[in-house]
Order: sequence, then structure tokens, then C-alpha cells
Amino acid sequence: MDAKDRQIIRALQRDGRMTNQDLAEAVNLSPSPCLRRVRNLEAKGVIQGYSAEVDAAAYGLAITVFVRVKLERHNEEEVQKFEKRVRLIDEVLECHVMTGAMDYQLRVLVPDLEAYENFIRNQIHPIGGIASIDTSFVYGTVKRTAVFPLAH
Repeated sequence: MDAKDRQIIRALQRDGRMTNQDLAEAVNLSPSPCLRRVRNLEAKGVIQGYSAEVDAAAYGLAITVFVRVKLERHNEEEVQKFEKRVRLIDEVLECHVMTGAMDYQLRVLVPDLEAYENFIRNQIHPIGGIASIDTSFVYGTVKRTAVFPLAH
């Protein structure tokens, strides 16, 4: 991947609906080579798809929660069970394996506190093998972007 590919990616991260013509102009290429580069980035899996950015609160999911989970045991069976179950839970938008005191961090969207309680009681607790859960509620967002930083 070269600097031109990175320019293309950043432009598409800013506006995934831009036409190839507009993209080509934005990155100073003619349309044909630009389209070839985009198709190549898609074929290689660098560009994995396109989606719409949606206001979660307007959609009805007003509460963002970061949930940190520590497992009781770290054997293959328990880890696989937890990860498999979390992948199936719609409220979990992201699940990251972490270093430090906790094993996982989940980003969860719910409409209200009652829904969060139901999420914990009916989705997370039944997984089993969980030693502790630590929750932080988001009450404001300073920065949120999908655009990668420039590579050095």
C-alpha cells in the first residue's frame, strides 16, 4: 500500500458515497486508475465494506456503555464460549481482548437503563464463567471518527 492508496482510503472514510469521479479528483488521479486502486483495495480486504454512520440516539439507542469483563478461568473452552456468545448479542457493537486487569471491553448500545439491566441479566450473566463486570456509561463524546490517522 502506498501513499495514494492511503489518500483513497481516507477520502472514502470521510465520504463512502462519493463517486469515483469525485474520488479521483480528490486524490489527483484520473478515474480509471483510481477505480482500479479501489477495486484492488477491496479485493485485498483492505476496504472491507461500506456503511452509513447513524446517530444512535436518533435511532433509539441513547445510551452507550463500555463494559469490561474479567473471566474466572482462561482455558480455551471458557474463552471460546464467551467469545462465541458475545458475537451473537446485537447490543454489543465491539468486543476487544484487553491487556491489564480486565479481559474484554465491550461497546454496547441500549435505549435506556432498564434495557441495560436486561442486557446484563439476560445476555451476559447466562454466559457463565465471568468473575467480574465493570461498567462505564458515556455521558458525552469529545471526538469520534472513522478516519485513520496519516501513516508515518
